[in-house]
Amino acid sequence: MPTLTRLIMVLATLAVLGYAAVWALANLVEPQPRTITITVPQDRFGK
Repeated sequence: MPTLTRLIMVLATLAVLGYAAVWALANLVEPQPRTITITVPQDRFGK
C-alpha cells in the first residue's frame, strides 16, 4: 500500500505543477499585439 500512496502523491504533485504552469502562462504572460494583413483573391468577392 505505501507504493500506491507514493504513486498517488507523485501524480498529484505533477498535476499541481501542470496546473500552476498553465495558470502562470494565462495570468502572467502578456501577448504582443501585431498587425495581420491577409490578401483575398478577387475571385472570392463574386461568391
